[in-house]
Amino acid sequence: MFMAHCVVPAAEEILDKEFPVLDKGFVRLVDYLGGDERIVQAARVSYGRGTKSYREDRGLIGYLLRNRHTSPFEQVVFTFHVKLPIFVARQWVRHRTARLNEISGRYSVMKDEFYVPSARDLAPQSADNKQGRSGEALSREKAQEVLDLFAADQGRAYENYTRLLDDVAREIARINLPLSLYTEWYWQIDLHNLLHFLRLRLDAHAQKEIRLYAEVLFDIMKKVCPLTAEAFEEYELGGAAFSAKEFAALKKMLAGGSIESCGLSGKDLERFREKLSSGRQV
Repeated sequence: MFMAHCVVPAAEEILDKEFPVLDKGFVRLVDYLGGDERIVQAARVSYGRGTKSYREDRGLIGYLLRNRHTSPFEQVVFTFHVKLPIFVARQWVRHRTARLNEISGRYSVMKDEFYVPSARDLAPQSADNKQGRSGEALSREKAQEVLDLFAADQGRAYENYTRLLDDVAREIARINLPLSLYTEWYWQIDLHNLLHFLRLRLDAHAQKEIRLYAEVLFDIMKKVCPLTAEAFEEYELGGAAFSAKEFAALKKMLAGGSIESCGLSGKDLERFREKLSSGRQV
């Protein structure tokens, strides 16, 4: 089968457009290779007669995603330009299935740009989540106190950075710059691995700041691969995976039992309730 060059009009319209995230960040689609059409072309080359019953692209893409046939999705590639705080970047690079090139503080003087959260995003540590914030907001007075500390520390750090630039190399002067400093990179990733990134970072348990970036990435992906995005929402974001114990509990409930008598307790029951209520894999 001949594979034609894929041009997606909706993607062409947003190329090089900056989509703002947080107070100073953005995501920009620099380039893309392929779209839904490329996934279908690749799958039909690979599976031949086995896909002839899937005449509609939507049906084929849904089948591939639902049954985890991942290689056709690897045929689609995105290149993003992202501006983000360093603490978000350090979470982001845990996904080691992409290629990136980041601005270097050894070659460049870093800009006086720091992330400052809004007052509504300030909260104490969660009592039952060791890695997250609680849903309880700070008082207006306490929130302002925290914001003032952020501003003072960031201003002092950058002032000292600029002073150090007069005496030492850039690679040394940057050492004390905080995690709230903005950085930039080009991030290239295939669609299969982008979906894995989104599966984790769109989850409610992800830190809000990186979740906001994931939402923008997903909006951009929808322009390039709308049928894949539709299937992803149906089978991944709107679905849930059950363990063997949870599946047994679900069968008991379908037979007329209550969730309290389904055989789960403690954290297992809590996770099961969450899956039933949210429809999300956790």
